[in-house]
Amino acid sequence: MHYLLSTLDDTDALAKCISQSICADFIIILNGDLGAGKTTLVRSILRNLGVVGSIKSPTFTIVEPYQINHQYIYHFDLYRFSEPSEWYELGFEEYFTSGSICFIEWPDRANDLIPQVDWEINLEIYGLGRKIEIISKTEKGDGCLSQLTRCADVFFN
Repeated sequence: MHYLLSTLDDTDALAKCISQSICADFIIILNGDLGAGKTTLVRSILRNLGVVGSIKSPTFTIVEPYQINHQYIYHFDLYRFSEPSEWYELGFEEYFTSGSICFIEWPDRANDLIPQVDWEINLEIYGLGRKIEIISKTEKGDGCLSQLTRCADVFFN
């Protein structure tokens, strides 16, 4: 799926649809250059999932955890990884259990250590806006992508 986001309102609309489409035990990786909007998109998704208060960028902490009721959500930013082995040193494999939802920026810094990814989201600066491509990587991801398409058709067609 491809989307052109001209404004922050477009980003928020897509984030709302994503938040309504994903499910527990879901992993999303986000690719794009610095400033492409990865963190902005994740923040908007988190707001739409029900996170209140400050939503910090995980640039320096590497991971920011959130809990909504009994749902754990983790936002990773691996930009500062110097070696993939840091994944194990920081105990990140433990975050991918018990139905959590994980968003991972700069996933290439962890090589193949990330568990099975459900969606890959590629962001690209496109004029004054953003071009976003969402690729499903699993059967569960396919089902959620179908839901996203139905929702996003209201905003983007």
